[in-house]
Amino acid sequence: MTTDAPAIEGRDLVRRFDVKETRQHVTALDGVSFAVARGSLTALVGPDGAGKTTLIRMGCGLMAPSEGSLKVLGMDSVKQAQQIQGRISYMPQRFGLYEDLSVQENLDLYADLHGVAKKERRARFDRLLTMTDLGAFTERLAGKLSGGMKQKLGLACTLVRSPELLLLDEPTVGVDPLSRRELWRIVEQLVKEEKITVLVSTAYLDEAEKCDHVLLLREGKLLAAGPPGDIRDLAKGRAFFARPAGAESPRQLQDRLLCDAAHVVDAVPQAGQVRFISTGADALPELPAAHVEPAPPRLEDGFMILLHKAAAAPPRHATRAAVGASRVHDENEVVIDVKELVRKFDDFTAVSHTTFSVHRGEVFGLLGPNGAGKTTTFRMLCGLLPPTSGTLRVAGLDMRTAPGAARRRLGYVAQKFALYGNLSVQENMRFFAAAYGVERGRIPARIGELLEAFGLTQSRARPASQLPGGFRQRLSMATALLHEPEILFLDEPTSGADPLARRDFWHRITMLAEQGTTIVVTTHFMEEAEYCDRIVIQDAGEILALGTPAEVRQRAGQAADMEQAFIAIVEQGRRERARKQSDGVARPPEGDGSEVHSAALTR
Repeated sequence: MTTDAPAIEGRDLVRRFDVKETRQHVTALDGVSFAVARGSLTALVGPDGAGKTTLIRMGCGLMAPSEGSLKVLGMDSVKQAQQIQGRISYMPQRFGLYEDLSVQENLDLYADLHGVAKKERRARFDRLLTMTDLGAFTERLAGKLSGGMKQKLGLACTLVRSPELLLLDEPTVGVDPLSRRELWRIVEQLVKEEKITVLVSTAYLDEAEKCDHVLLLREGKLLAAGPPGDIRDLAKGRAFFARPAGAESPRQLQDRLLCDAAHVVDAVPQAGQVRFISTGADALPELPAAHVEPAPPRLEDGFMILLHKAAAAPPRHATRAAVGASRVHDENEVVIDVKELVRKFDDFTAVSHTTFSVHRGEVFGLLGPNGAGKTTTFRMLCGLLPPTSGTLRVAGLDMRTAPGAARRRLGYVAQKFALYGNLSVQENMRFFAAAYGVERGRIPARIGELLEAFGLTQSRARPASQLPGGFRQRLSMATALLHEPEILFLDEPTSGADPLARRDFWHRITMLAEQGTTIVVTTHFMEEAEYCDRIVIQDAGEILALGTPAEVRQRAGQAADMEQAFIAIVEQGRRERARKQSDGVARPPEGDGSEVHSAALTR
């Protein structure tokens, strides 16, 4: 074997699964051939259900191909699986941290499991703790870490031995932009300094753009393979910015463009405009010429063009009646009113003196780094967690005294899949329709409407546990809409979803908001903040910024997009907090933030 032989080489790979409940075969990989060069950073991208996790698990020797051959580090992935596992490291989507053990105890445990010699550990641990910035947290229980810190600890535990090949299955799912940046700094450092080969699957196309090579899968087939620039160049001359006219919001313009399938492949809000990809250089939608200008192509643009050619465009025919009930509404009506809200856990303050309001039909975003307090705020708004103090009224009801009555008027999609995995799609919907009090005679028709609207009709008999991640999210949202709630809470609903699934999701959100449904959403995709009418950015339990996306970007100075604005605002807030603490200056009541967002407190 020569040193320039591929680290991974697959030929005509096929992987089928038997689904006992439906007595059918599911083909996860269908004739895939590819190679991963040694010392390279390769991204594996594609829509939900494309076969990314299956391919990575086969690369680890945890799953055998039904047909074809796969060599890893020159060895047969089936006959020499044990030898392969001794030379690689693998971080699955849900890495098995022991939450009742400290950071150091987790590292020690994984070093024991991998047989790392005692004399080698100290230097290795010191390097990993430095790379991950976890050196100050070695005694903290893993269960007490933020989401981003848990992912960094998971990566450190994966790397307690130095592997030749590192396989990462969506390591940044559910991680905020700051933590994502830190994780990628670590990965890039490993490739550069330790010459480790890395294969990483990701839902973030900006991450894939940093890689040497990209593999694009769709429905088990390889659509494209090559440097990111080759895929990006497919969009040359076809990427544009469109500026909304009159009272039209970027979200509404985006939805209108996506419905013009004859001229538009993709559209997404960006910095107060809408970035769209045309079906051809001369195939532009009907827009004022003064409102359209060329945009530099991105990898995501080429990705969407390839999926469009493969007829993978999401259905855009969901009827408004199927999604939710239309309501005559007053946009100035306050449906969520939060004043001086505080939540403490023993002596730890998770949310501190938070004040804001949400109006009828508004899309309101809660943003913040992992551990910022947004999920705690979110759970209080839903009536799942009582506040320590302050005032909280939702749908006109006091959540301290009548949370049950308020919840009957709310829909809720949890961050983690919370339906019954052993029940089929249809059985889950039937159960929750009854639990939500949907009129018995109305249940079959309502389930049918939502199955059709969310593209779940063909999966109605499939157990929920066997659905791909994006389909699970569709099922969760369809279930939350069964009783046609007036307020819908969505906790990171597109976490891990590919761009196609995210566009489809926000198309439905736009329809719901137009009908008068109020939406409160948390997200780590900063592009999704641009869909919101207003957003709040929290960190350490305090509000750092509150206002429209344009007001928040302006607050961050010359930020080109929301991700840059988010990072700038959070880092500025942390510097200010550290300065006050080092100066010993008594802080004003936390969360007042009047110096940051006084102009944005009114709609």
